Amino acid sequence: MIAPRRFLPSISSLLALEAVDRLGSASAAAEELALTQSAISRQLKTMEEQLGVELVQRDRVRLHLTPAAQEYVQTARAALTQLAQASLKLKANPTGGTLSLSILPAFGMHWLAPRLQDFARRHPEVSVNLSTRLKPFDFASEPFDAAIHFGRRDWAGVDYLKIMREEVLPVCAPALRQATNDPGWLLRAPLLHLDTRPDAWERWFAAHDLAAPGLRGMLFDQFSTMIPAVANGLGVALLPSYLVADDLTKGRLVVACDGPAISLGSYYLVWPQNRATAPPLASFRTWLQEAFA
Repeated sequence: MIAPRRFLPSISSLLALEAVDRLGSASAAAEELALTQSAISRQLKTMEEQLGVELVQRDRVRLHLTPAAQEYVQTARAALTQLAQASLKLKANPTGGTLSLSILPAFGMHWLAPRLQDFARRHPEVSVNLSTRLKPFDFASEPFDAAIHFGRRDWAGVDYLKIMREEVLPVCAPALRQATNDPGWLLRAPLLHLDTRPDAWERWFAAHDLAAPGLRGMLFDQFSTMIPAVANGLGVALLPSYLVADDLTKGRLVVACDGPAISLGSYYLVWPQNRATAPPLASFRTWLQEAFA
């Protein structure tokens, strides 16, 4: 048994309390929940009587939760959110076997998504849900079973499975390319930067034994917006080789400086250490290991 029933308010009461806290009035909560204002008041009163604690302070303008209730409603809101997400997963895949995966936009769409058909063929019992996140997050507060991570093993509280090493190339529009293989010319070129990789160009220049203090240039949050800027001659960018292979083949982009590709990190599958591994995640990990070892 999770807990005695007297400590478990009804979902309708919890929804009323959460809405009053967020909206500040019984009338607004009633409108959102399609109830009457008196029904909201009764739900709150019932919860107060059940728990034996005052939850709401009333004045002539707004309803205010007591300090203790404000702390309580944060936990209740998280529990309601998790329950709603679990219900959506159940409805989407009533036979079970859902994997919710956080992906990085470019890698997820251009490298992983085209390969997921093979996973679906091998594991038809698993439904994969994809959502994008750009930075590490707390698995305890997000609805994900696992995530794709780039860089180093610097995500706390997770286990890692290396997927692949990423290599980047300096690329630009053909008209911007200078007739030299000296990487020094890029110090004078307009450089484009990704905000999640603020030191990428410094590391690239360091690999070529060049100091590059105080680099400036346009800033982007995703490769998907950076690539059109490069193609339109706005500057030189460091882009993953898998992402620009087609553009290089078609001549839309060119390598700005010939030489070996530089790696700035690797892609990993990560999952929380403090959570039991569900069968869909275990199947996905095995598929990655076997298919892309």
